[in-house]
Amino acid sequence: MTSSIELLRPELREFVAYAAGSPRRGVLRLHANESSWRAAWDETDDGLNRYPDPRPAALLEALAALYSVPAEAVLATRGSDDAIDLLVRAFCRAGEDAVLVCPPTFGMYSVAARLQGAAIVEVPLKRDFALDAPAVATAATGRSNVKLVFLCSPNNPTGNTIAPATVARLCRTLQGRSVVVVDEAYIEFAAFEGLASRLAALPNLVLLRTLSKAWGLAGARIGAILAAPELVTALRGLAPPYPLPSLAVEAALRRLQPAELAGARRRTAGVVRRREQLAATLRSLPEVKRVWPSEGNFLLVRFADASRAMSACEAAGILVRDFSSQPRLRGCLRITVGTAAENRRLLRALGRLGGATRGRANG
Repeated sequence: MTSSIELLRPELREFVAYAAGSPRRGVLRLHANESSWRAAWDETDDGLNRYPDPRPAALLEALAALYSVPAEAVLATRGSDDAIDLLVRAFCRAGEDAVLVCPPTFGMYSVAARLQGAAIVEVPLKRDFALDAPAVATAATGRSNVKLVFLCSPNNPTGNTIAPATVARLCRTLQGRSVVVVDEAYIEFAAFEGLASRLAALPNLVLLRTLSKAWGLAGARIGAILAAPELVTALRGLAPPYPLPSLAVEAALRRLQPAELAGARRRTAGVVRRREQLAATLRSLPEVKRVWPSEGNFLLVRFADASRAMSACEAAGILVRDFSSQPRLRGCLRITVGTAAENRRLLRALGRLGGATRGRANG
C-alpha cells in the first residue's frame, strides 16, 4: 500500500529536524543554556527552569494505551488545533494544494488552510447533515491537488457521526491521492469507540484525539495525532522542538492514571444521560423549533428567534454559541451540556423567553 509520506510537500520529505537538547535526568545539565535555579514555589517534577522533554515517553505510552495503538503511532500536540495546523503545513504547498472540508463543520480546518495559502474545496453535508461521501470522493479525485480531506465525527456543531465503513471506503478510494483526517475530539461521548483499530489497514487515515473534552483538560492543551508510525516520525520532525510544556505533561499523566480515567468515564456517561434529558426538555419549549440528535457533549438547537434566545441566556449569565450566521444554520445555537444544576439554570432562562413571547402576543 502507498505510504502517506509520498503526499508530504516534496521539499519536506527529507527534512532534517532541529536537534533539541537531551532531557536526561540525574546529570549535570550545562548543555541547553537553562537557568541553574528554580523558584521556591516551583513544585513540578523537573523544575520549570528546565526545558521539557521534547518527546515525553511516559505520556506517549499513556496515550497509546488510552487509544489502543502502538506508541510509535502517537504524536502528542498542543491540542487538536496544533495538529490541524501541523498537518496542513506538512502536506499543502502555498498557492498549489488544497484541503477539502464538509460544512457546516469545525472552522479551524479552513482557518489553517487560509493561513498556509492552501485552497479550500467545500462539499456541504446533506440536508440532514449526513456526510455526502460520494460527493467527497468525486471532488477529491476530480482534482490533483486535494491533499487533505477533513472529516469531523462527531461533527461540530451538528453532533452526528460518520459510519466507520464510510470512512474506510473513502480512504481506499483516495489511497495515494489524499490523506483522510478524521477529527474524533468528541468520540468519547458517542455510541462507538472510533477508528483507531482501523489505522493499520488504512495507511492514509489520520485521527485527531484530545484530552480537552471528555477527559477535562482543555486548559492543558494536550492532543494527539494517531497515524502510521512512519508518518508520525516525519511529522514530529516538522513540529516545534519542545511542543508540550512540563505542566501540561504532568497534568495529563495525572489524568491518565487508571482511577482518574475511571472517574472521567463515569462523568462522561453522566454527560450523555443529561444530554438526552436536556434535548427532550428543550424540544418541549415553544421557542425551540428543532433539536438535532447529538453524539457530542453539546446540542445544536434552532430557535424561532436566535438573537432573543442569546439575549435571554446572556441576561442570566449564560454563554452559548451563536451559529445563526453560518450557511444552513439560521436560527441555530450550540449549547454545551452542563451539570444538572447548570442545565436547569439554562432551561429557566429559556422558559422565561417563552413567557415573554406569549406576553407580547397577548398584550
